[in-house]
Amino acid sequence: MAKFHGFVGFSTSVETAPGVWKEEITEREYTGELIRLAQNHNVSEHLNDDVVLNSRVKIAADQFAFTNLSSIKYAKFDGVSWKVTSIEHERPRLVLTLGGVYNGH
Repeated sequence: MAKFHGFVGFSTSVETAPGVWKEEITEREYTGELIRLAQNHNVSEHLNDDVVLNSRVKIAADQFAFTNLSSIKYAKFDGVSWKVTSIEHERPRLVLTLGGVYNGH
């Protein structure tokens, strides 16, 4: 299996003013294994097809990752931020399934 070394983005809400909240992304560095590498080209209404990376990454998770599991938004792979579409628990590891390109939403 190929090795993985990259960043995982966690979304947290930060109060910028009384009663005003903003989403803030915190990146943390993780290592692990690339379990599966596959990609699809989905036909869309856009000029170019959407690329979906149906890959799975198994990371050696720390307590922060397990505590903020529901806040995981993306994982960076080959310089691109990919949406995390599902998460599996395999303590002490997490298996992240990557989907389309993460665009900040």
